[in-house]
Order: sequence, then structure tokens, then C-alpha cells
Amino acid sequence: MFAHFDLPDIGLVSRRTVAAALGVGAVALVAALSFGHLWVGVGACIGLGLGTVNYRMVGVSVDKVAATGTDNPKRPLAVNTMGRLGIVTVIALGLTFLNKQLGFGVLAGLAVFQLLLLVNVARSMAKAGPAPEHEELIDGPVVDSNAVAGRMHGGGIVDSNAVDVSPAAGDIADDTRGGA
Repeated sequence: MFAHFDLPDIGLVSRRTVAAALGVGAVALVAALSFGHLWVGVGACIGLGLGTVNYRMVGVSVDKVAATGTDNPKRPLAVNTMGRLGIVTVIALGLTFLNKQLGFGVLAGLAVFQLLLLVNVARSMAKAGPAPEHEELIDGPVVDSNAVAGRMHGGGIVDSNAVDVSPAAGDIADDTRGGA
């Protein structure tokens, strides 16, 4: 899905999202102040800031895991993600218990940041053009298993990791996968 999404676009998405978050934060602060709910505006700015910091920390986390060259990067990334989201949740709920207007502003700011990020990613993907068709991805370079099996047995070279899937003489090919 993201194969046609160039790496430089990620930096552009990041800059656009952070710039939009700053603009939305300023507007939220002015609007909340004009309606007499300063704490909601302050909370929205805090929520947008938490979203920005979390987004930046995702990149740092991915870079660290990539640098270690671990065999299974999913586990450390999941642990880092759970830790970051736990901290953000504790902060948001703590501020909600401290001051309801502040807390709800934080929650709204977090939600708006995610929406801004989603809109900017969608915008960049739309500019990149349509993704390749599903069949184009599947019908890429194909290796003929019968030709490989013939080379393995006929040429005298047998690969211990290869599996011969061609039916032997006299065997009836039975498709047990339910396909035609």
C-alpha cells in the first residue's frame, strides 16, 4: 500500500502536520479565550504538543530499532508504543482529574493532531497517484516451479532448501485448498 509513497514525502507530511498543529493550537487558544474557556484552549495546545512529541518519538523509536538490527523488530516497537501511549494517557487523564476543561482540551488536542496527521498522509498519497493494481503486485516476477524442479533434478544440483512440488508420475493432482 505504501510502496509508491516516497521517503521524502514522510518529512513533508511531518512538517505540514506540525505546522498545522501550531496553527490549530493558536486558533484554539484564541477561540477558547474569546468564549471564556481559557483552560480548554490551553488543554488543546497541550494535547497538540503531546501528539507532536509522540509522533517525533515514533521516528526515534523506529530509528533505534532499525540500528540494532534485531531479528524481530515488532516486539521492541510494540513495547515502545505501549510505553508512549501509557504516558500520554496518564498525562491526559491526570489533567482531566485536575481540571475538567483542561483535560477535555488535551483529549481534543490529541484527537485533532491525529486527524491532521491522517489528512496530511492522505494528501501526500493522493498526490503520489493511485497505487499499483493488486494483480500487478501479485503478477510480479514469477518463478516457474516446474522449471526449477527440472533444473534441480536434471542438472545434478539439488538444493536442500527447495521443495519439489511437481506431481510424480502416476500421482493424481489434488487441489486441497478449495481452488478451481
